[in-house]
Amino acid sequence: MAELAVEGLVHVYREGGIRAVDGVDLRIGSGERVAIIGQNGSGKTTLVRHLNGLLRPSEGRVLVDGVDAAGLTVAQLARSVGLVFQDPDRQIFAGSVRAEVEYGPRNLGMRGEALGSAVESALAAVGLEPEARTNPYDLGASRRKLLALASVLAMRTKVLVLDEPTTGQDERGVEQVRAVIAGAHGEGRTVIAISHDMRFVAEAFERVVVMRAGRIVLDGSPERVFRGDAWGALASTFLEPPLAAVIGERLGLGSTPTDASLIHALSGRNAGAPPSAG
Repeated sequence: MAELAVEGLVHVYREGGIRAVDGVDLRIGSGERVAIIGQNGSGKTTLVRHLNGLLRPSEGRVLVDGVDAAGLTVAQLARSVGLVFQDPDRQIFAGSVRAEVEYGPRNLGMRGEALGSAVESALAAVGLEPEARTNPYDLGASRRKLLALASVLAMRTKVLVLDEPTTGQDERGVEQVRAVIAGAHGEGRTVIAISHDMRFVAEAFERVVVMRAGRIVLDGSPERVFRGDAWGALASTFLEPPLAAVIGERLGLGSTPTDASLIHALSGRNAGAPPSAG
């Protein structure tokens, strides 16, 4: 499995001279589930695109299993780090759902039963098995997003990076994404996701990294990051904690209460409330 290290990373875009990432140090251990959050323009996507070589550092370095990514091509890095773009239409090009999912693992050298197994399991994970012969552009936007996820999932990379995976998904789609993350984690793979969905972040990840203006301002468990004393730092990035965290803090249940503990606490309060005058 892959360990990632970002050391003193700076990225300045040539057009406009924007310093999108400004001296980031970050280590992600093998098999971790890490969410990266922050307002638009905080450097999240710029940061993760260094992990598979789509962007190269202006300063600093990125290590994948101790190897400097600067010495590896994008194709070489793709064997270890799979990135699912926020916009699936930037990744999809094949004439059928199956061909799309086959492309990545086939390029990595999978053939025969190994290829078939990788494709079938990826399609099953996102619920697209019945659509295997469908043209991707006959799918709705949310299902094309799941297709892009399946196409990277089938590559069975050590690291899976997801950029806003729940955007446009209904509850069923969100659950499928969560199941994919849980499955990858169960296989020992590292999962990194950028997300604005704080409930999803709190429930699906064990570590949360908060970015502002190209720098990391918070890094810890969901319990730590969504705790009341961190709300000011979240507000500075124009983020709010999930509703469960707010209620949990006010009821003394902590920042990541379970559904059962919330129901129990609220039931107790209601039981002790005076009858309504209506």
